[in-house]
Amino acid sequence: MDTALAILVIGIIIFVSHWFSGIFERYGIPDVLLLMMIGLLVGPVLGVVSPADFGITAPMFTTLTLVFILFEGGLGLKLNDLKEAIGGSASITTINFFVTMIVVGALGYFIFRLDLPAALALGAILGGTSSAVVIPMVRQIQLTEESRTILILESAISDVLCIVFALALMDASLSGEVKVGQIIGKILSSFIIASIMGILGAFIWAILLNRIRTIKNSIFTTPAFVFVVYAVAEQLGYSGAIAALLFGITLANIEQFSFAFLKRYIEQKPISLNETERIFMSEVVFLFKSMFFIYIGISMQFGNITDLLLSLLVTAVVFALRVPVSAASTSSHIPLADKSIMAIMVPKGLAAAVLASIPVQMGVPGGETIKNVTYAVVLFSIIFTSILAPLVTRNRAVGVFYGWLVRASMFWRRTPATAAVQANSSQEVSPQHENPTTTDENNNAESSNS
Repeated sequence: MDTALAILVIGIIIFVSHWFSGIFERYGIPDVLLLMMIGLLVGPVLGVVSPADFGITAPMFTTLTLVFILFEGGLGLKLNDLKEAIGGSASITTINFFVTMIVVGALGYFIFRLDLPAALALGAILGGTSSAVVIPMVRQIQLTEESRTILILESAISDVLCIVFALALMDASLSGEVKVGQIIGKILSSFIIASIMGILGAFIWAILLNRIRTIKNSIFTTPAFVFVVYAVAEQLGYSGAIAALLFGITLANIEQFSFAFLKRYIEQKPISLNETERIFMSEVVFLFKSMFFIYIGISMQFGNITDLLLSLLVTAVVFALRVPVSAASTSSHIPLADKSIMAIMVPKGLAAAVLASIPVQMGVPGGETIKNVTYAVVLFSIIFTSILAPLVTRNRAVGVFYGWLVRASMFWRRTPATAAVQANSSQEVSPQHENPTTTDENNNAESSNS
């Protein structure tokens, strides 16, 4: 593509992205879906642009997008919300991952004729959720802070499970041996060490910010330091994604920590980002997110119609599994409307797309099938999530239907709390459809009349 034309296209994309964001807020049509449609149009459909046109910048661009989104997502999380959500996040992440890995693995084994380790690797690749999709979407959907935090943490934590299990199963497909102890060790070390690196990095940067702000044009130094933390974690074999997320969480809550024992050694008090820096990060994330989803659309491949149709089936199975998972892994005090949103928030994205290309490079039997199926599921899952999210939150009939599905999946929870949730499901299923104040007044009126 000509340089001048490329610059023109980028400028148009930025304007169109803001317009799409306005459409999402006004009509409920997700901007990520519209951006992907542009990528599909100029990529696979018209052939104007191909992934090869991006050259070696493509992997770097997608990684930078992930780092920006995770860091900015961490900045929006408060310690009180984390304390309430960490248990629910761990539960829904692990249950969803293993259920998806096993069921999709079975489909890969019986339908796609992959060997068992390769089939389970496909399930592991598709076992997580995409931070690049989930974090921007939950920011625009009415959810309680606990539910929003659970989904954000799940999208980050599940990436680690996907990467570790998928790579281990690919090795097993080549060697014929699965080392369970080694897999568990890698997961624990990746979580713990990466978290420590992110927390220490944020603490160091919170002290340096006092001096950095005295330097002219220093607003981009914070994301630059996040890049350093991410890269160091990755080079040492740990999760850069978790390090970036913990960096953002720690920096956002740094003023709540007490460092009395360090006061004698450190003169400067650790500080967090100011409002200008937060707004700047939000704008950068918006720009990268817009480019990322267009790139995903361009990268889609539609060579084999049979694999495409079977991938649609896999996507439907993943969404069907998510309903009982969201019911089983979340506590009874979470509103039914939030559980309904959780039941559709399973888009696949960057981690799945990157992992899908590795089996071909490693020479894993069926690697081409794994890649084609994963790319198609990434597309279909984002489309499903983008369409269902506004329908569940704004269309009463769809909201009631998903609420009924979640309630039906909670048959083993016949407790007073569950009964109360079921009794009020008609008000909770569609939170954006009614004014909460009006609903409360009507409930009070009904109670007095009875």
